Amino acid sequence: MATPQNAMARPDPKGRAMLSDQRVWALLLAATLTIMSNATITPALPGLEASFRDTPNAGLLTRLLVTAPSLLVAISAPFVGMASDRYGRRPLLLSGILLYAVAGTAGAVLPSLEGIFASRLILGIAVALIMTTQAALVGDYFAPPLRGRFMGWQMGATNLGGFIFIALAGWLAGISPRLPFLIYALGFVYLPFLWRALPEPEETQSPAGHGVTDGRADWPQFVAVIALLAAGTLTIFYIMPTQIPFYLVSIGHPEPSASAQAMALVTVAGGLSAISFATVRAKLGAGLTPALGYLTIAGGFFALHSGDTMASVRIGALLIGLGLGYVMPTFLVSALGAAPEHRRGAVSGAVTMALFLGQFLSPLVVQPLVELYGYPTTFLIAAILLLPMAATMAWMLRRR
Repeated sequence: MATPQNAMARPDPKGRAMLSDQRVWALLLAATLTIMSNATITPALPGLEASFRDTPNAGLLTRLLVTAPSLLVAISAPFVGMASDRYGRRPLLLSGILLYAVAGTAGAVLPSLEGIFASRLILGIAVALIMTTQAALVGDYFAPPLRGRFMGWQMGATNLGGFIFIALAGWLAGISPRLPFLIYALGFVYLPFLWRALPEPEETQSPAGHGVTDGRADWPQFVAVIALLAAGTLTIFYIMPTQIPFYLVSIGHPEPSASAQAMALVTVAGGLSAISFATVRAKLGAGLTPALGYLTIAGGFFALHSGDTMASVRIGALLIGLGLGYVMPTFLVSALGAAPEHRRGAVSGAVTMALFLGQFLSPLVVQPLVELYGYPTTFLIAAILLLPMAATMAWMLRRR
């Protein structure tokens, strides 16, 4: 049985009680689905582009397959968040997982690139349902001191899952560029356990019962800045899954396993650093931890700028992943902590919208830079843009 909801509020600085709570494991499994929504098909992109080379704008459309779900997440996440505040999290989460499995696997059989693109848009609605309600449930289930620890665990779990899924996708893409889409069927496997393990929190069943005095007085402005930073961060980060496969082709590594290796390094490094997020945050503070992450990501892009070998790609991917583990948990932890209880769903939707809007915009913003300046200069521009983000986050989340 699940641990009673107020059990998470008891002193438990290392989060040991959380490990015996089946809700924790269910939420972590749900989170692993979101990492698959985009990057899983990255190793298949060159093969898909070749398969549909007669399709107009096949190059851009193929790249947009990675970020197409992000557009629908960005559009629908705020509405999902508001609906979850009013009608509850559980039914939206479970229906999202079912839709995710159906839409995700459709790419394995659809006959046209346009049809696959449409299925990816539907997948985005499913991801909005999953990610928004899952994040709101974290705020509902866990007391503030443990949210940061859970978010670190969550990113560690998603990155471990990402490593496994991307490695599997790289192997499958070597057989056929359609096979990686079958990995989305994992949603069917997760659904029965999540159905049993995740109760509807009492708070979300009666909006009138929420305390309206919680949170920061300036929480709307604070959340808006966090959302802007989240969008900018993901726009830059998604250079990795959308551009690195083609950059590797340009430097003599066209094999799908090369891009799979780069993305696997990102996910493993990010998972390892995210697991230590709560510990590092306790020592460095809420502001310096993500600032350190931004500087590390900048170092990774500078490494990509400085060399044109597989070794430089590995170093860059490793640094980018390490930095991301200290940046990503900060967005939702900070936003949920600033917002009043009865607006957690809406705030989760706003941050989710920003994250996925950044993902969708990435190829639209970056591809013109690549065509105009080339890959090395684009990597350098990315590194430079991350520096003011580090300063902004350090200032916003400084100790008060």
